[in-house]
Amino acid sequence: MVHVNTWLHTRFIPPNLPVLATVHHIVHDPILRPYKSPAQRLYHAAWIKGIEAAVLDRAQAVTAVSAFTAGQVRRVFGLQDVQVIHNWVDTDRFQPGRERAPHRPFRLLFVGNWSRRKGADLLPAIMEKLGPEFELWSTAGLRGRRARRRLPSNIRFRGRVDGTEELVRLYQDADALLLPSRLEGFGLVALEAQACGLPVIATDGSALPEVVKDGSTGLLCPLDDVSRFVAAANLIATDDELRNRMRRSGRQHVLAEFSKDQAVLRYIEIYSSLLAPVS
Repeated sequence: MVHVNTWLHTRFIPPNLPVLATVHHIVHDPILRPYKSPAQRLYHAAWIKGIEAAVLDRAQAVTAVSAFTAGQVRRVFGLQDVQVIHNWVDTDRFQPGRERAPHRPFRLLFVGNWSRRKGADLLPAIMEKLGPEFELWSTAGLRGRRARRRLPSNIRFRGRVDGTEELVRLYQDADALLLPSRLEGFGLVALEAQACGLPVIATDGSALPEVVKDGSTGLLCPLDDVSRFVAAANLIATDDELRNRMRRSGRQHVLAEFSKDQAVLRYIEIYSSLLAPVS
């Protein structure tokens, strides 16, 4: 059998094998349309959507990495039988660093591509309002992209992250994760941060509420609401009790709700059912 993602063209899928397709995110959500370039709109509508439809039609079983993404599959493609199996992280590698006081200035971290889908265009306005008592450390993302406009002096780029160990050190050396993303099929960065004991400030939308427990492991803010993101950052920076509670709760949340062993067993069950001889 083969296990594929839904952006893989069917020409690469052997015709005589059963297929499990996993959906990681759906880019056809209308909420994302205003933030796409004309080229992206054309690419997603004329190319990606057709490939996804063909893969889903070819698959004998379909999983999604979140309940939100499963709902999008049902809405966009009309496919009802979608099983939800969350992503996970290696909690032996992603773990909290030593106990320490927060940095001064308070250090926020953004991990991901500088894209409008990730809400990176909101970061300059957020950091301008937060001022010199805060700094944002940012990776450059998978494609090494960053904003071309002039940025506030409290935004610092770390460039490409070279491997998991460096990424874990970034999480451990930050005080909170800032993730104003407009669309997350799951929100792996938020899960990694919580595994490292990092409070998360994220958008209250798409799959992020499945990963971040508002008020417990982080704070969720309305879409595109710069003032609410600023208020959330100020609250976590100034409330030591809240921040420390979120650090502990985040780690426990990942261990309790996002077990690698449980997810692997679910996949093994699906593999077994697809490989079982037809009676």
